[in-house]
Amino acid sequence: MSKRITASIIAASILVIAIAFQSINFFFSNDFSENSQSMFSGNQQLSEKVIEDGSASNRIVRVNIEGTIMNTPGSNTNPFSGSGYQHEHVMKQLDKIKKDSSIGGVLLYVNSPGGGVYESAEIHDKLKEIKKADKPIYVSMGSMAASGGYYISTPADRIFASNETFTGSLGVIMENINYQELANEYGVKFNTFKSGKYKDIMSPTREMTEEEREIIQNLVDESYEQFVDVIAEGRDMPEDKVYDLADGRIYSGKQAVENGLVDEIGFREDALKALKKEVGGNPQVIEFKSSIGSLFDLPLAESLVPNSEIRYIEKLISERKGPTMMYLYSE
Repeated sequence: MSKRITASIIAASILVIAIAFQSINFFFSNDFSENSQSMFSGNQQLSEKVIEDGSASNRIVRVNIEGTIMNTPGSNTNPFSGSGYQHEHVMKQLDKIKKDSSIGGVLLYVNSPGGGVYESAEIHDKLKEIKKADKPIYVSMGSMAASGGYYISTPADRIFASNETFTGSLGVIMENINYQELANEYGVKFNTFKSGKYKDIMSPTREMTEEEREIIQNLVDESYEQFVDVIAEGRDMPEDKVYDLADGRIYSGKQAVENGLVDEIGFREDALKALKKEVGGNPQVIEFKSSIGSLFDLPLAESLVPNSEIRYIEKLISERKGPTMMYLYSE
């Protein structure tokens, strides 16, 4: 039996097990009506997980931003989507934090190379609303909090990073692939019908004109100015200094403290300790979890299909295609 057939049989078996587990959990849940609405509408329900015991009337919520900050369609309800970044789930957490009077502070853990301009701006603006509700926000940076990862950190009252953290990469990038010469080599021709001369701007089948390059560059510059503004506002930093720092380079955590992009060297536990002190009392520490899991989160799923074609297909389906403006650090 070929490896491909074996992998397909294993994947099908896991799917059957996943459906069985979800069905049992669904029918025996105390919240049958709520779960049924969630199942058929695709809505995620937030549940709370206590990380540290304490006062339930003055709580701290830990929000994790890990992976590329992109709103991939279907990732929140697709059973093959895995446990990566889920934008809708993050936004629901932030909205609940803003409205819940028992929540007195937010620890935002950022371990991300950045991501989409739109998604980063959504998170940033929601965090500003939380701050206006008099809830302090502390950021703990993981191994990387670059570009959009830094953008979403700017509303924080204090930012912590380790010496080894990579941050910075302050700027905007937008790119595409041009395979015109490769197509010509193999005799591949393209027929394009368009309603305006710029409709196929950034087409991979032809060279861009100087006029088209100017249009795209203006869009990038506009987003870059927005990035500079949020840093200047969030860090109370003169724009001239921001422009000097925001040339796209990466900074270590130590360098970021020296240039004012980060407040203090420390790990997640250090940021939490400092936030507890500001919130006061003995706050309970919680996280919000989603009620919708992933097929690949099931026991044995990782060991049975660690590098299968199924995982590769899932990755191809979930990743967005096409030119997109990004606050993203890429090697």
